[in-house]
Amino acid sequence: MVKIPARSDTKQRLIETALELLWKNSYGSVSVDDICKAADVKKGSFYHFFPSKADLAVAVMEETYRDTKAIYDRIFSAEKPPIARFEDFADYICEKQSEIASRFKHVCGCPLASLGSEMAGQEQGIQAKYEEVNRRRVRYFENALRDMIAEGSIPDATDVESKAQEISAYVLGQLMLARIQNDLQTLKRDLKPGLLQMLGLTGKA
Repeated sequence: MVKIPARSDTKQRLIETALELLWKNSYGSVSVDDICKAADVKKGSFYHFFPSKADLAVAVMEETYRDTKAIYDRIFSAEKPPIARFEDFADYICEKQSEIASRFKHVCGCPLASLGSEMAGQEQGIQAKYEEVNRRRVRYFENALRDMIAEGSIPDATDVESKAQEISAYVLGQLMLARIQNDLQTLKRDLKPGLLQMLGLTGKA
């Protein structure tokens, strides 16, 4: 007897399927029909949970952040030296990209950044959610930078918010370049040294 999935299971399957398709493709190239077919969900069920594809994309972005929050909490734990947090963060990015590239047979970069840049100016809900999620991530950088100031690793006059945004932009740029080139070697070579250079810690990678 075929088990009929519960509503929560159907909704979760749609979110997970959409994320996988976004990793592999782009928002514009994936239709609601594509998502429903891959998730083995009827179109009526899709619209029961999500009024539009954009609403599903917003849910995917939130789910992705929730899935990685525990990892960020561990990497940026206040119990670790702040410099080590950035080094471990760079290692995590490279390891995650390697894992995803092995799974999908190409470098995927950051799906949320790709989604946000693709739909900028077209879907306000997607743009707003990306900005919200990015602000949450940038706070990890800000806290680490404040701890670096406290321990004397960087100058007291450091503009923490601006520096955190600079770090975020650098990481996203490296991920975008890796995706365009479909090559992780530059990311693995440059990401950690580049972060340390931005922090004025050249030569400690």
